Amino acid sequence: MSDLNALLEPGMRVTHPDRPDWGVGQVQSNIDGRITVNFPEAGKVVIDGSRVALVPYYA
Repeated sequence: MSDLNALLEPGMRVTHPDRPDWGVGQVQSNIDGRITVNFPEAGKVVIDGSRVALVPYYA
């Protein structure tokens, strides 16, 4: 889906394009396209990077 997902590293902040209610999450790991993100309103979520293009968050 998005080559940007391959650039996500632990510590980076992201949002989920379809779930803005989850808030701004922090990437925990990115292994073989499986991205684990800790969201303040959803907890720890494992995302399939081939199906969802996470959006980097810059504040």
